Amino acid sequence: MPPAVTAAGVARWAELLRTAEEGGAEPLRGITVAVVGMGYVGLPTALGLWGAGATVLGVDVSEQRLRDIRTGNVDLLPSQHAALACTESTGDFLLTTDADALREADAVIICVPTPVTEDYEPDLRALSGACAAVVERTVPGQLLVLTSTSHVGTTRELLLAPLTARGLTVEQDVLVAFAPERIDPGNERHTPENTPRVVGGAGPLSCRATAFLLRATASRIHEVPDPETAEMAKLWENIFRAVNIALANELADACAHLNLAPVPVIEAAATKPYGFMPFFPGPGAGGHCIPCDPYYLLGRLPAGGRSAPVLRTAMTALRERPAQVTAQAADLLGADGIGLDGARILVLGVAYKPGVSDVRESPALRLLGLLADQGADVHYSDGHVPSLTVAGRELRSEPQPEHALWDLVIVHTAHPGADLDWLDGAPRVLDTRHRFRSPIPTVTR
Repeated sequence: MPPAVTAAGVARWAELLRTAEEGGAEPLRGITVAVVGMGYVGLPTALGLWGAGATVLGVDVSEQRLRDIRTGNVDLLPSQHAALACTESTGDFLLTTDADALREADAVIICVPTPVTEDYEPDLRALSGACAAVVERTVPGQLLVLTSTSHVGTTRELLLAPLTARGLTVEQDVLVAFAPERIDPGNERHTPENTPRVVGGAGPLSCRATAFLLRATASRIHEVPDPETAEMAKLWENIFRAVNIALANELADACAHLNLAPVPVIEAAATKPYGFMPFFPGPGAGGHCIPCDPYYLLGRLPAGGRSAPVLRTAMTALRERPAQVTAQAADLLGADGIGLDGARILVLGVAYKPGVSDVRESPALRLLGLLADQGADVHYSDGHVPSLTVAGRELRSEPQPEHALWDLVIVHTAHPGADLDWLDGAPRVLDTRHRFRSPIPTVTR
């Protein structure tokens, strides 16, 4: 392992830039990068940096997560699984729970979760703890890059101010930047290396060094004047998606009232080559971004008056979507004289999106809970998620669901390659994605 960074200030990075920008097949060879947080963002980031020639130190508080990485029991694209397998015998892709290893790195990239609480308040505990651990161990000459989505001002509050309090001068002793992650788990079209990356440095050298570090892991780098601009850009991206998903759900319900299938309507609208981007309806919004990130802006805005009313309304609508699906299920069963109480209901797919095992913030969790609260005998089938706990009851995935067993099948997530032909024999199907059946029934209550 290379020795700790001890060169005088950031002059070492300026020299690295001058040398490396001359080109080379592996631009990061000789550079050690520590990745703090080896989750759905940190692991692909680490693999991309390793592929560009860097020595990687993967640091995570969870020994179980590191064991899962070592055994390959993680959500990755096939190409990323292949890269992970190649790291096993190289000696330059190291995993540890020891934060003191950060002192050995030339650059430190922070990739920890930023969820929300049950009351939809930003939960900064993991990020604050990670940044504090990094600042405590920062060595002069290091480059620190924050990637976790958070409120505007986070980089300044959690990195720049504490570093200054330690007596370190940014752009002279250390370099700091914010470069928001852009990871789309399970999507082979939008791999990190095919996706542009935004970089906002605390100064010109910070920006140049971060752009150089990440250039080999992205299709291109878009530099912005400061960390705050990059932080707001990330929030804007996901707020745009949240509002449009909520709108797609609303318009899909309008289509149902008009006895129209929404997907053909969306596909027709999408033929317009300008001013339109297709968003499709569903059971809500899950995962690490859409249900959480907008609250990192709302949490910094006054609650009263006209403080982002469109966004607040959209987020409320997304939260309430599983309840609307529950009402639609009741109507569909009620049309045949069946009540929710005692009805055998199968939810097909519980991961928040196709192709992954991640159930964080998945609408399926609330949907299953709401159905169970009303007395339904709930089950689920998802080959990516072997077990779940719902309303204190442990459920296991139904391996080969048969249509005759269920009063109602609710299609929540259809994984790639899943055989859905058996749905043709199911007596009732509520397709929350509007992909397999005719429009869902109008909610009349």
